[in-house]
Amino acid sequence: MTAKEYCELVERLDRFQKQLIPTIIIKDDHSLLISLKESNFNLMFEPSFYKDYKYLVREAVFEKIGRISKILDKEDKKLIIRSVWRSFAHQKLLRDRRIKIIKKEHPNKSLKEISKIVSYFIAPEEESMHSTGGAVDALIYDLKKNCVMDFGNNDGLHLELNKTCYPFHPDITPQVRKNREILINLFDKEGFVVDPKEYWHFDYGNVIWAIEKGGKYAKYGIIKKIST
Repeated sequence: MTAKEYCELVERLDRFQKQLIPTIIIKDDHSLLISLKESNFNLMFEPSFYKDYKYLVREAVFEKIGRISKILDKEDKKLIIRSVWRSFAHQKLLRDRRIKIIKKEHPNKSLKEISKIVSYFIAPEEESMHSTGGAVDALIYDLKKNCVMDFGNNDGLHLELNKTCYPFHPDITPQVRKNREILINLFDKEGFVVDPKEYWHFDYGNVIWAIEKGGKYAKYGIIKKIST
């Protein structure tokens, strides 16, 4: 399969998922959000621009991350948690920051055009799976090499957002493919599904997970904010 054919396939799948989202029933189990920061798991955390970010996930996701962490411990690696539950306010701020960057890069584009570009990788608040507490963005740190593993479009923790983000893009190197497979397989064994556009993004319990698993309903709905 050529890169063009693969990208077209990914983009069709993405559109198909978005069309199905409104049809999925949500039976929220109302499980709590728990802070990974307060766990005893051997994790690394990508610093967040959002003040006092607590890296919250649903209870079942918390347990799954713990098991993934133990597997990596044996391989002299650490799971890097980039982002998990995000409030609507957090998601909006993330989008606003990206919109400013794109506006600077493309001053002649309309706000509508810019919003469409941004939405491809950063969803509006009401559409983001991060608001469910069932989404995890993750990478892996290699303790032996003392660096973030090479996933093809990353410079350490910095990610370049383009079509090489698609998990199995044909133009990535064999080593990058192997590294991505290590990451994806860890989450796959715990019942997560990988985002078709982002090799680092995994869903469990939410509507995207239900669609990919052929489930009758999602277990996690949106949590806009938490009381402080």
